[in-house]
Amino acid sequence: MQIRVWNSNLKVRLIGEALFNMLFWMYFPFITVYFGQALGNDIAGMLMTVPPVFSILGALLGGAMADRAGRRPIMLLGVSLQMVMFACFALSPSHWIDYVAFIGIGLGGAIYRPASAAMVADLVPAEHRREIFATFSTANNLGAVLGPALGAVFFFHYRQELLWTCSAIMLLYFIAIYFMIHETSPPSGNKAEASASISSVFRKQWQSYGIIFRDKVFLVYTLAGICAMVSILQLDLYLPVYIINEVPAQPFFPWIADSPVLTGTDIFGWVLGFNGLLFVLFILPVTKWLGSWKERNVFILSSLLSGVGTFALGLGSNIWYLFFVTVIFTFGEMVRSPVTQSFISRYAPEHARAQYMAADSLQPTIGRFLAPITVFLSTWVPPMGVLSLILLFALISAALYIQLFRMYVEHPEQQRG
Repeated sequence: MQIRVWNSNLKVRLIGEALFNMLFWMYFPFITVYFGQALGNDIAGMLMTVPPVFSILGALLGGAMADRAGRRPIMLLGVSLQMVMFACFALSPSHWIDYVAFIGIGLGGAIYRPASAAMVADLVPAEHRREIFATFSTANNLGAVLGPALGAVFFFHYRQELLWTCSAIMLLYFIAIYFMIHETSPPSGNKAEASASISSVFRKQWQSYGIIFRDKVFLVYTLAGICAMVSILQLDLYLPVYIINEVPAQPFFPWIADSPVLTGTDIFGWVLGFNGLLFVLFILPVTKWLGSWKERNVFILSSLLSGVGTFALGLGSNIWYLFFVTVIFTFGEMVRSPVTQSFISRYAPEHARAQYMAADSLQPTIGRFLAPITVFLSTWVPPMGVLSLILLFALISAALYIQLFRMYVEHPEQQRG
């Protein structure tokens, strides 16, 4: 489905989200370092466990309200909150205000995402959703290639200017959503409840999510995704610890006499950039190539590639070998994202689509609670032990996906939502 024939809603959002994600990758990778320098690494480590809690609440609230009030108002709410929090960050005289603003930025993004994903599902036929979600993922990952390199300069030396630019981009995106994007949510009785009291809305919202998580198919799907995320998220957690501490300095081109020598830190930077480049170049071709594959097989392949690829890091330290295994675990992550969104958009009942999208976003959020266990264990457990634990989570994920599709095929007619 070519971009030129896309609905205008999708075109506006593709441009807006691509611009913001470029800026996002200019500050996000350095937030922990920033708070560590200001408050100490021990305090910074504890502080970083709090934002996922707000992301969970924001995603659940955004999903529920998007099904009640519509996609567009909730997207406007999420964007405006991010805009204000970026401005607060830029004006802040205190690191604690910085931290509150950082939480607010994450909360705004969490509120925005379920409504945004549900809008794609509203507008795009099921057979084209993988391709559309893959295109959005490509745009979002363009920033992951250049953003960290630019952010290393701009975040530490021109932080206020960078934050004000982020705020201005969010203002422009708010204006674009307000004037150029129309509502897409299907007619539903839930919208009549939008004027109900806040307490009744929250009560009904949590009751709705209770129904979702009593859906056994969806519960197994969520558990499988959480286990898969433990291995996928290690790129930001244990991999830098492992590569920086365990991989020796070495020439980039060992067959050339005067080749530059890279330290472990340099090598991790190359691995991170290579990961982002692979996403940009291959997510669309891979999504098309796997377009005829059953979702079951794609999910299992994703879990196995990400787990085996991460485990294989411990089997060699040559930089070109590390690039090779980076291809393996990156493809594991790459094949998963579009299929996850297309699966849940098809599985969710129409009247609760945004709520299911929001509940689906709990997978990476809860995964971020579990995944740091590898960093803590690395103090006492040797690298191969930690990497074996990561592989174990991936294998459990694959087993749960096998069970999921046995249940889903046997009971496709089950009532949900």
